[in-house]
Amino acid sequence: MPSARESLLDAAGTALSRRPWSAVRMVDVAAAAGVSRQTLYNEFGGKDGLGRALVRREADGYLAGVDRALSAPGDPRERLTATAEWTTSAAMDNALVRALLTGCWGTWLPAPAPGPVPPSCAAPAQRRADPPLPSPGDLVGLVRDRAVAALAGPETPCPKAAELARTCELAVRLALSCVTAPPGGPGVSELVRTALPGQLTP
Repeated sequence: MPSARESLLDAAGTALSRRPWSAVRMVDVAAAAGVSRQTLYNEFGGKDGLGRALVRREADGYLAGVDRALSAPGDPRERLTATAEWTTSAAMDNALVRALLTGCWGTWLPAPAPGPVPPSCAAPAQRRADPPLPSPGDLVGLVRDRAVAALAGPETPCPKAAELARTCELAVRLALSCVTAPPGGPGVSELVRTALPGQLTP
């Protein structure tokens, strides 16, 4: 059974899929989650805190998908290609992930600023639960670093690790270019395979 927090985030996500964030009402989110409005305020402090937590959850979900792609069977080149595929598909399917990766929030979405939760407006539970939100540049760095950690061996020499980091960042940035300007011909997989070295063995 989901916690009250998860139920509230689920309800907020459903509400956001139907109307702009400015039209999402806290009382409706609480009712849809089956909890009191006071519970919602105790958990998130207010609508800004709820929006921030919703964005944080989507960021965490995206990074969990990156980890799955990187841990899948296959050679390093294919695992990095799978990470690029996941990045583009997650961004196309989820407006919050797309906004996180591109920084383009529009008027429909909650657009919390990156950085720590402001202590003056967050409930104690919110300050404990939500680390700072990543900027698009932060996310590129997080994915790059996860890829290097997954693909490099423990004995990888520093020059090779630096070269791998550049290659991983190239794959991520190529995937992001496909989010903002979808390719008309070959998909992201073919573009990444063409751009990456034939062998990715550190």
